[in-house]
Amino acid sequence: MFVLGIDPGLTRCGFGLVEGSLEGAESFRALRAGVLETNASWEVERRLGQLHVDLSSLLEEFRPQAVVVERVFFQRNAKTAIPVAQASGLAVGLASARGMTVRQFTAQQVKLAVTGYGAASKTQVQGMVAQLCALATAPTPADAADALGLAITYFVTERVERRFAAAT
Repeated sequence: MFVLGIDPGLTRCGFGLVEGSLEGAESFRALRAGVLETNASWEVERRLGQLHVDLSSLLEEFRPQAVVVERVFFQRNAKTAIPVAQASGLAVGLASARGMTVRQFTAQQVKLAVTGYGAASKTQVQGMVAQLCALATAPTPADAADALGLAITYFVTERVERRFAAAT
């Protein structure tokens, strides 16, 4: 199964494609990761349009069975939250319109699933993503590592939820 993680952002939007299984041994393979960037000098509408084109291309190229987008959670800076929320909504809408399973997890949920500690640092997440995907080095930039972590969180969460459902 292929899962695409998306760490939304208007300037930098991380993505990571992970192959894994919901059955059997827990192993993951990072197939591709990177960052989609828009020009910060462009108006928001143009940047969202470019992000729409880029995300659509990724979804068409990868054709994942599920898409996981980081749930926007901000306590301090609403000015930053709004463009991130716009990018997040764009990703969720594009995947949903294609009939793909869509899930959202907070950064804390990703940290907990990937490292076992909900307050892990970005460096710790990068290190565990590398370890879980048997990568020689930690993925960079952090946006790409976060996106891979989101995809891994999908597998971990789905497995737990399926075991729980089977037990009840």
